[in-house]
Amino acid sequence: MPDEPAPRSADDGRDDETRIADDARIADAAASALARARAVAREKGLRPGMKPRRRPRADDSAQVRSGAGRDGRDPTLLGDQLDRLLVDRGWQLDVAVGSVMGRWSEIVGPDIATHVEPVSFTDGILTVRADSTAWATQMKLLASSVLGRVEAEIGAGAVDQLRVLGPGAPSWSRGRHRSPDSRGPRDTYG
Repeated sequence: MPDEPAPRSADDGRDDETRIADDARIADAAASALARARAVAREKGLRPGMKPRRRPRADDSAQVRSGAGRDGRDPTLLGDQLDRLLVDRGWQLDVAVGSVMGRWSEIVGPDIATHVEPVSFTDGILTVRADSTAWATQMKLLASSVLGRVEAEIGAGAVDQLRVLGPGAPSWSRGRHRSPDSRGPRDTYG
């Protein structure tokens, strides 16, 4: 009679009601676990009697054949490949700021773009150079609205600060017209 459970000894210190209650809790726990396992199998699309699918191993790659579905070997569009490259390398921000520099006249308008040009972008600081001190002052006053336009183009948080440089002046420290006692001209060159 292997189907019958082994008789329990009466000296385990529990009465019959406690043993019955313990057996019922164990049966409930087992039924609950079985119900959870069946629910998970249903979510995966498995049914009773189905053979489990074999997961492909790394050494099975030579046996993979192309079919009607898409796989990693199918050709993709060049734009999709470039987008994936930008994401993989972390270049999205650099490309976005580069597009701001390329479309500077569209973003700030042709009047400002003729007098102010973007120079560099480093650590969230966009540096622009004005062709005169008057335009440098004007850009300092317009910095918040220009930053707002840049954020609208490439997204918030890319450019934190706008640094405005004045015009580049020639150096008077060398040359034949240099005076050792003079500080040089103090013109705005603009």
